[in-house]
Amino acid sequence: MSHGAPAPAPGSAGGSSLADRLLDGVNRAVVGVSMVALVAASLVLSSSVVSRYLFKASTDWQDESAVFLLVGVTFLCASWVQKQRGHIGIEALVAILPPAVDRVRRWLVDLVCALFCGFFAWKSWKLLHEAWVDHQTTSSSWAPPLWIPYGLMSVGMTLLTLQIVLQLVARRHP
Repeated sequence: MSHGAPAPAPGSAGGSSLADRLLDGVNRAVVGVSMVALVAASLVLSSSVVSRYLFKASTDWQDESAVFLLVGVTFLCASWVQKQRGHIGIEALVAILPPAVDRVRRWLVDLVCALFCGFFAWKSWKLLHEAWVDHQTTSSSWAPPLWIPYGLMSVGMTLLTLQIVLQLVARRHP
């Protein structure tokens, strides 16, 4: 391997299609924004603890805003983690399966994951639509709109599904 060329990302076929490059750009932007959101959530939660302890102040908005930020970070970064093949997996079978069988197993796992994530994304978009049309809010006194977390969840699951599908296509066959 030459020192000038970067190694292909784990799980990629080495080539990079336009769709791969576009999703990679989106993922990088989302990770950057998510880093800021994670810091914001920690600051909001820290200020919540201080204001409850020192001033006995109500912190409904702080808890819910931190949850919304964490929901966004979790779902929006899932595609980037998938690109790195960084999700938790049980690899007990890898050591005992022949390589050809393991390739089929991995392909089938990716296919099932793509189908599940696609279904989850579709249901998330339905929830988002219902929350938007019905003006649904949380039940707290602050009552922020529910389309915010549902929107973050919908976009995140859609990006994750696209990432898995791109990895399946790059692999083409087991």
